[in-house]
Amino acid sequence: MDYLRDYAMYAAIFGMFGFCWFGWAQENPRSSWRKYIGMASALPLLVSLVGIYLSVTNWQEATALSESDTFKNYLIFVFIEFLLAAIGAVLFIIFKKTDYVAPWILFIVGIHFFWLKDVFKDASLYVLGTLLVVISIFSLWSAKRLGVAKSAITGIGGGTVLLGFAILGLVRFFSI
Repeated sequence: MDYLRDYAMYAAIFGMFGFCWFGWAQENPRSSWRKYIGMASALPLLVSLVGIYLSVTNWQEATALSESDTFKNYLIFVFIEFLLAAIGAVLFIIFKKTDYVAPWILFIVGIHFFWLKDVFKDASLYVLGTLLVVISIFSLWSAKRLGVAKSAITGIGGGTVLLGFAILGLVRFFSI
């Protein structure tokens, strides 16, 4: 079943987090990248604002979260995600490996979409999760090779993928 409101929320949430990841990408990229990353941040923010508007104006529409126990499962998965991300981040900070925080968090975010696939009954979340996990791992190698912070690679990659899925949410919203 297609859920109109969920697709609007995809645009809102994925757009907002795409914006946030592009922001994190600015921690220590190549200086020549900075203005492009800044400009790239604007698009997911705009998509998010459109998604927010569509979500609010279609709040009465059905959502996968209104099904029995689905919202509870969603909250459990999100709580676990935040807990794992926080524990890992704190450990990386304690052991003075702060450059690993962004890839770790993107890795956990990617993994949580495998769980959310069943909550939202949307197989595309497997693709989203896989892409985010691959980017988080790829950043460990590529950041060193490019001489930038791992957050630059995870931020650009994560922001781009989330922007793509935010736009996909809009496409799906308007195709119902």
